[in-house]
Amino acid sequence: MYYFVRGFPTDTERTSMAFESINPATGERLQRFDPTPPTDVEARLERGVEAYRAGRAADAADRSAAFEDRAEKLVRAAEILERGAEAFGRIMTLEMGKPIAQAVAEAKKCGLACRHYAERGAAFLADEPVDTDAPSSFLRYEPLGPVLAIMPWNFPFWQVIRFAAPAVMAGNVGLLKHAPNVPQCAVALEGIFRRAGFREGTLQNLFLETDRVVSLMGDPRVRAVTLTGSVSAGRAVASGAGAHVKKTVLELGGSDPFIVMPSADLDRALEMAVRARLQNNGESCIAAKRFIVAEEIADAFRDGLVERFEALTLGDPLDEATDVGPVAREDLRDHLADQVRRTVEAGAEILIGGEIPERTGWFYEPTVLDRIPEASPARDEELFGPVASLFRARGAEEALRLANDTTFGLGASAWTNDERERRLFVEGLEAGNVAINGMVASDPRMPFGGVKDSGYGRELGREGIREFVNVKSVKVH
Repeated sequence: MYYFVRGFPTDTERTSMAFESINPATGERLQRFDPTPPTDVEARLERGVEAYRAGRAADAADRSAAFEDRAEKLVRAAEILERGAEAFGRIMTLEMGKPIAQAVAEAKKCGLACRHYAERGAAFLADEPVDTDAPSSFLRYEPLGPVLAIMPWNFPFWQVIRFAAPAVMAGNVGLLKHAPNVPQCAVALEGIFRRAGFREGTLQNLFLETDRVVSLMGDPRVRAVTLTGSVSAGRAVASGAGAHVKKTVLELGGSDPFIVMPSADLDRALEMAVRARLQNNGESCIAAKRFIVAEEIADAFRDGLVERFEALTLGDPLDEATDVGPVAREDLRDHLADQVRRTVEAGAEILIGGEIPERTGWFYEPTVLDRIPEASPARDEELFGPVASLFRARGAEEALRLANDTTFGLGASAWTNDERERRLFVEGLEAGNVAINGMVASDPRMPFGGVKDSGYGRELGREGIREFVNVKSVKVH
């Protein structure tokens, strides 16, 4: 048993793995890929370096024209994603089990991100004048070179595009090491950038085993690393990259709180609670996982949440009527079931679900846990799947304390129409992304990332495109 948590292996995982498409709804193996041979890795790395150097030469000749050229190609990539959204969505659903409507929406959102950076990337990286003692002083933003992207399976297109669109617009090139259970997605993504007209080598997929990823991080031609994965994976990548003085951006998941206070619109909060917990079958780093509800309304919220979970359809993710599909892999489903079992053994109560249904595929029943004790998995760990955990709070201050009582700090939402409580949560929640009376969601216009064990650095927004650039300070006397 090993747990390849959303991207990069932990210390307990094996160093060799199969790059296989296995339909989690049926257990059927769809396709298998061999690891990229070392000679091919070298050729692809050198091809990426050549593409980067060609881009730098174009920037030197006419930076404005180079930005315009990259923007035009990003728009073409957006068009490919949008026109092919149904087909790309089907690949995602077959490989990792998300409901088909959500998969199609993911492909379209990728197009939105490409358009965002095509329209704004040049402005985000334009020279910035600075008032100094020199006649002319300015900041110049220049690309770093090849960036190694270690990406997860849960949003197999979106996670890659939200790195690649800004990085490529800035003039970098990408080396994609995708999760081994979504290899067809990885191949499709490389093809999108090739079809869009980017230089050969701009985004390349590598089927790499773990020990070879570590080796690649040490190659001097690789200038930075970005990872979405587990905390232990983040530590391993940060340590390995740090030993070679490589810039890293880490997004390491979360155990996001969803706070509901008495002044909130309870029906709206319940509607969004179900969506926030069960989007992507509950396998989302920014899914609401801990529902912290004011004592006065806790029973009503509990009853409403259970009622809505009871109405959900668990089934074939290719069926438009399905609300919740399978967990992406059998080992991950079994790990989730074990976390629930240990939480119940510690004293929690199952209100609904909590079982592996007797059916083909890696399904887990939508589950609501109540009365979560301290020192239990549902309190201390990230539960990656369709499991909601309920907590009660005596007032806003206790709700805030419970919300922050976690090693994670990725997203947080609070539902209240009390102005004092809004200020309290906006100022006090320890998270990189906060939503008031709304669901936490990534947005190309806003930077995305976390604090504490959820990682560091930012994707998306202006800050995202500036992560993998050299901020060059220039004085002309």
